[in-house]
Amino acid sequence: MESGLNSMITRLSAEIRLTVVIPTFNEAENLPAMAAALAKLPLPGLQLLVVDDNSPDGTGQVADRLAAIYNGQGDNAERPRLQVIHRVGKAGLGTAYIAGMRQALANGADYIVQMDADFSHSPLYIPQMLGVMLATDADVVIGSRYVPGGSLDEGWGWWRRLLSWWANLYSRMILGLRIRDMTAGFKLWKRDALVRIGLDTIRSNGYTFQVEMAYLCEKLGYRLVEIPIHFEDRRIGQSKMDVPVKLESAWRTWQIRWRHRGLASTTKQTATQSDPWHMFTIDDLRLTKLFRRRNHS
Repeated sequence: MESGLNSMITRLSAEIRLTVVIPTFNEAENLPAMAAALAKLPLPGLQLLVVDDNSPDGTGQVADRLAAIYNGQGDNAERPRLQVIHRVGKAGLGTAYIAGMRQALANGADYIVQMDADFSHSPLYIPQMLGVMLATDADVVIGSRYVPGGSLDEGWGWWRRLLSWWANLYSRMILGLRIRDMTAGFKLWKRDALVRIGLDTIRSNGYTFQVEMAYLCEKLGYRLVEIPIHFEDRRIGQSKMDVPVKLESAWRTWQIRWRHRGLASTTKQTATQSDPWHMFTIDDLRLTKLFRRRNHS
């Protein structure tokens, strides 16, 4: 299936303007390997946009050196392969993503990926996510740990697994959503979806940003597809997601529900009457059948 997806993407690669937004804080050791992995993907129009919060370990300077290398390999000054946004301090994950997404839109990206720099999200899934979006006309494709076929790193202890499972279940129950992986940070967005969501309306920062974006997507009637991924533990460094952060995210879920209470009431009928593909999960077997039909149509 991978070769079929790559073939499909390659045929369309000349028209694809995809930007990968990666917020960084102390990721100097991971960033060069991530940039190299992204550069190897069969996506000539891929741009990496790093949003660095003045990392003490010099991640911003590493990003600048990488930009000089990758941008010097081509002659496309209008759309550089690697771009860096430097922020003055640690302002939070949510605002970093918003800054990156705004810049990606300004750069003319048609598709925008959000992901981590630490390889917990494998770049190898990006062609598959893009292929699914093109085949299904989805607005958002979510790399999910909690659909059939999805998995967590074997090194995760029972407490970490329980905490992650509880955070997703709690958020789904409070907000009344069907998305399995509410806190997923690996998403592919269609340009129009980000434009319509209204980035200026997003107030959540930290990891609650993922929950608010998921909530707005479903309430706005977006077509959402969750595909299974293996969530690998970060290769280098320490996780920034600890118990206090999880607990804070839990009570901020109520803020999200209250903040967008008007949106939920005015769009409920539209969402329930939309295309039945509005929200579904998809496993590898269905993907294979889907692309077989697509390629023979």
